Amino acid sequence: MIAQWIADLGPWNWMVLGAALLALEILVPGVFLLWLGIAAVLTGTLSLQLWDTGVWIWQIQVLTFLVLSVISALVGRRFYGNDRVGDTDQPLLNQRDQQLVGRTATLEEAIREGRGRIRLGDTLWRVSGPDLPAGARVRVTAASSGQLTVEQVDA
Repeated sequence: MIAQWIADLGPWNWMVLGAALLALEILVPGVFLLWLGIAAVLTGTLSLQLWDTGVWIWQIQVLTFLVLSVISALVGRRFYGNDRVGDTDQPLLNQRDQQLVGRTATLEEAIREGRGRIRLGDTLWRVSGPDLPAGARVRVTAASSGQLTVEQVDA
């Protein structure tokens, strides 16, 4: 039944597939189905023009769709690739430890053998730096993997 329906559609089957893929992109956004949908619509446009020629067999149609899918995905990646990461007004949004660089705090636990703890907000942070007594004022100079590097603040 489905095979007969596809055969009855003729060159429009690619247009239907393209519309279905574009609709799926709306329902399940991920940007990948968009490029496949565009490739299917382009293949459908070619099918409308070449349907009555003897060369436009289903193998050529599938090969054309695959080539157009790769081309549209590469073009899409060029224009909508990962280069958008730096274009934000809050580059440290999900990097909580990096947001703390430059803040000052009081040592909660003394730094001994290069390790201690400070409290910033409601969180106790591990710190590394020069040996200092508890209660000393320190400034966060760097952050890496949830550990802060501090230096003593001159009083």
